Amino acid sequence: MNDVLVTENIQGVAMNRLIKDLDVEFDEYLWQNRDLLKQKIQETQALIVRNQTQVNQELIDAAPHLKIVARAGAGLDNVDTKYAHEKGIVVCFTPDANSLSVAELAIGLMLSLLRKIPEARQDTLTGGWNRLKFTGSELYGKTFGLIGMGRIGTLTATRAHAFGMKIIAADPYLSADAPQLEQLNGQLVPLDELLSQADVVSCHSPLTPNTRKMLTYQHFCKMKPDAFFINTSRGEVVDEHGLTQALLEHKLAGAALDVRETEPPLQSPLNQMENVILTPHIAAFTLEAQNRVVESVCKDVRLVLSGQKAINVFEP
Repeated sequence: MNDVLVTENIQGVAMNRLIKDLDVEFDEYLWQNRDLLKQKIQETQALIVRNQTQVNQELIDAAPHLKIVARAGAGLDNVDTKYAHEKGIVVCFTPDANSLSVAELAIGLMLSLLRKIPEARQDTLTGGWNRLKFTGSELYGKTFGLIGMGRIGTLTATRAHAFGMKIIAADPYLSADAPQLEQLNGQLVPLDELLSQADVVSCHSPLTPNTRKMLTYQHFCKMKPDAFFINTSRGEVVDEHGLTQALLEHKLAGAALDVRETEPPLQSPLNQMENVILTPHIAAFTLEAQNRVVESVCKDVRLVLSGQKAINVFEP
């Protein structure tokens, strides 16, 4: 029986120690082979995943010895947490370990959009020196709208506020007198109002049945034609076809997407748009964040396998 099965590319000092100390099977491509995964998980006590491995009822039923599912990241939309809980399986995640890195990327994407950094770089590399062509906009005085203001949203808003931006947020779980809003002189507004007022809209919503394809073509049409949209949360909260249509019709000025509806994404008109920045789901991928994430999941796996209580337990 294997102590631990790792089905995605999760590396670091803590993982190296885990492999040395326990019986660990590490296969970063195993998530792609569902039949082999179901076979190998039959004799596994601990499963460590990122976001690609679908830990659903079928997989859980194939794992009679499974004690813990450890998700190296904050989102748990790929894990059936309710069913795992019913089966007595501990589900752990890393809700805070990569929040800062995601927030910093959101700010970086905002700067890149408003200052046209990627286009200016590409033009310069091909021999251009077109300064006026890449005249951008300052962040100062702009309205920054956050869809979702949890841990990551708050960290992002704090940094945007430091640039002198006005903060508004749409979040059904937030109250108008929430401390994070008061500290930033922010305002809670309905989603439609946020979309119509914000110069930059940044999405930080988790993926749930209620938020899947939450942002449609009609929503993007409510934005200012000179406003920008950024998504570093989950690609599935956006109707990507609707966003593409809105961009083609100049309903908004541009977008930056670190996450996509399908990952890796299929070919899309977005790939050809100069006002769109696309990155391969790298928000959490800093050295510091990944060290924290891997350290956290490996520690919780060790605790559970030694009969102790895990630290970062998700309670459905």
